[in-house]
Amino acid sequence: MRLGGPVFGDTATPEKWVEGVRRHGYGAAYCPVDEKAPEDAVRAYETAAREANIVIAEVGAWSNPLDPDPAKAASALAQCKEKFALADRIGARCCVNISGSCGEPWDGPHADNLTQDTFDRIVAYVRDIVDTVKPLRTFYTLEPMPWMYPDSADSYLALLKAIDRERFGVHLDPANLLCSPQRYYGSGALIRECFEKLGPHIRSCHAKDIALSTRLTTHLDEVRAGLGGMDYRVFLRELDKMDGDMPLMLEHLSTPEDYHLAAEHIRGVAKAEGLVPL
Repeated sequence: MRLGGPVFGDTATPEKWVEGVRRHGYGAAYCPVDEKAPEDAVRAYETAAREANIVIAEVGAWSNPLDPDPAKAASALAQCKEKFALADRIGARCCVNISGSCGEPWDGPHADNLTQDTFDRIVAYVRDIVDTVKPLRTFYTLEPMPWMYPDSADSYLALLKAIDRERFGVHLDPANLLCSPQRYYGSGALIRECFEKLGPHIRSCHAKDIALSTRLTTHLDEVRAGLGGMDYRVFLRELDKMDGDMPLMLEHLSTPEDYHLAAEHIRGVAKAEGLVPL
């Protein structure tokens, strides 16, 4: 596995970007250019990554193809296709988005999100994305969420079967699935289930944590890795069984120091478990 995260500082050239990734001690990184980048720039960053042994983990397509406003939904779908094409151009392991919300906010809960009709809409638009882009090297993926599909290993399996496209894969963020006390205290079993059922399809993973408070009824907050209850020992052991280039990407932190502390926690767990140094 390869630990990665955002690169702070000047990344305006491939050389500076590689220097930044190395300075953070990462073996994986987020895509360093956007979909508007000219082909020569994409090729330059791809070559720099390969020569420096850096895996480009993912291109984020963060948008809402299920937006209740048809014009906004169409714009989001177009963005997903552009981001997916970029992922293929640069050789990223995947393009990742969430499936989207039937209401506001774009990444929030809605009464219609977990319905059969919405499941069918997700199947239809993901097929459209994959069939339009026709990627040769990368995969389109959906990050699990607590209040939209996929919301479990089984619902992800159902999407894989229904979408039925070779280039649709899995992005795993187990912290997003720890949405109840039962799942929180059973995080190790949930993580093992995800890898058992989805392992061959996983292209990239996110590294976060979840803390359960004592306030009624149930309050769960996203926190830095090591400050919550997610079983990182199980997570890292399962990741260690995957291919050696599997990315584990830090996200959603405020400062470079937060990312450093999160990385050090994960490296410490890996070392304690006798795993390959990250």
